[in-house]
Amino acid sequence: MNKNLREKVRMNDAEIDEFVEEQKSLQVGTLNSDGSIHLSTLWFAVVDQKIVFETYTSSQKIVNLKRDSRITVLLEDGLEYSNLRGVMIRGTSLLTEESAEVERIAREVIKRNQPEVPEEMLDDAAASLALKRTVVTIVPEKTVSWDHGKIF
Repeated sequence: MNKNLREKVRMNDAEIDEFVEEQKSLQVGTLNSDGSIHLSTLWFAVVDQKIVFETYTSSQKIVNLKRDSRITVLLEDGLEYSNLRGVMIRGTSLLTEESAEVERIAREVIKRNQPEVPEEMLDDAAASLALKRTVVTIVPEKTVSWDHGKIF
């Protein structure tokens, strides 16, 4: 993509924030020990202006992040070239297994992605979900965005 076109499709910070809020699934890339990329998709939340998720501590992504904290995530939508939009964030990950923090983040992920769960059940659901899990907080280093609707 030439530089002028790249500038036209780039989202500003407010557009990025709005786009991230609209998305449900986060594609997560970590590095396996052999240098290949491990990809997975999961639900997330935005807490304290950072993308966060929780996942099983024994999962491959956590094994990889404990060895190498680098992470890349992707949020995207659009079915035709003229309406493709996306945000890719490259950065590092902060991991925590502290139970109160895992429950707090699990509650936010449930609340955001399963609005049918009644408010009075969120704490119990989060406590159950938080067992044997680790929270990943993404610390962005570089963000790339695109919205092809800006050129069509």
